[in-house]
Amino acid sequence: MKMPWIAPLCLSIAACSGAADDAGNADAPVALVTLARVDRESLAPQTTVYGAAEPGPMGKLSLTAPVEAVVASIDAPVGTAVTRGQVVARLAASPTTRVDLTKAASDASAATAAFARAQRLRGDGLASNADVETAAAAAKSANALRASLSARSAGLTLRAPATGVVDTVGVTVGDLVQPGAAVASVSRAADPRVRFGVDAATARSLKPGMALTIAASAARPALTVSIQSVDPIADPQTRLYAVFATIPAGSGIAIGEALTAAIGTRAATSSPSIPYAALLDDAGQPFVYVVAGGVAHRHDIVLGPTGGDRIAVTRGVKPGDSIVVEGGTALEDGMKVRTK
Repeated sequence: MKMPWIAPLCLSIAACSGAADDAGNADAPVALVTLARVDRESLAPQTTVYGAAEPGPMGKLSLTAPVEAVVASIDAPVGTAVTRGQVVARLAASPTTRVDLTKAASDASAATAAFARAQRLRGDGLASNADVETAAAAAKSANALRASLSARSAGLTLRAPATGVVDTVGVTVGDLVQPGAAVASVSRAADPRVRFGVDAATARSLKPGMALTIAASAARPALTVSIQSVDPIADPQTRLYAVFATIPAGSGIAIGEALTAAIGTRAATSSPSIPYAALLDDAGQPFVYVVAGGVAHRHDIVLGPTGGDRIAVTRGVKPGDSIVVEGGTALEDGMKVRTK
């Protein structure tokens, strides 16, 4: 028996099935992303270092006690801006210094009188020329000592030797300081430099003249300078080696400012590079999403040197690939995407 209704029924079922598939495809999630291309660049490996700006070798001036003295006052504490000749600290001669001054004056007077007596005795034929010369030398030495002590004792008011800022005061009022002991120091703005600390391996790879890029701050742009010198001896406390660079005039870097810098430690190598914004991480495994045919595919990658806002990739992508730089955190492998 013929069943003419079977063919129309099958067609109807097929049509319903096709409509359902179309509806399913229409409902598939589509992520909105921004893409960028993988480029080939030459990026040099860089090491990040930390340090601060400081006065140059001729920029820090010490104020020392000329004789043994007692600190009477500190007129300019740490951080005070001072001009040349301004009083920083006042000292008073110690009891020992006062005794030394009295003795030096007495000895000078006695030696001068002895020289005069020797001259008279020579005139009377009672002393030789050698006796007179000996007395003259003793008088000269005693008077020189008295003059030196008097001059040094007159310098007990310590004044700024140049315009700058008081950056250290190593004493307090009432302290007894020895001759030559540092009382304070003044840093002047001339010849500033930066000092960074690096480990032994990095220090061995650095040479004067290599470029060092100081990171930008809110007040100034990034600054590239040349390494001036690398200290061959490590700091005994930090175990780091000092790297110095001169700051150009008008840089905007202040003495004492904490700084971060990047140093290229090896030659640049050419390889695919991606923006940092494309980089994602899965439990320590870096990856990116590469988009082909409107579909995002996860690519695990191996990272290389960094440079600026880009990072080299040694395996996982190739130049010309389209990678996701915005919207990647909402993606899954195989998800359809459309661009912003």
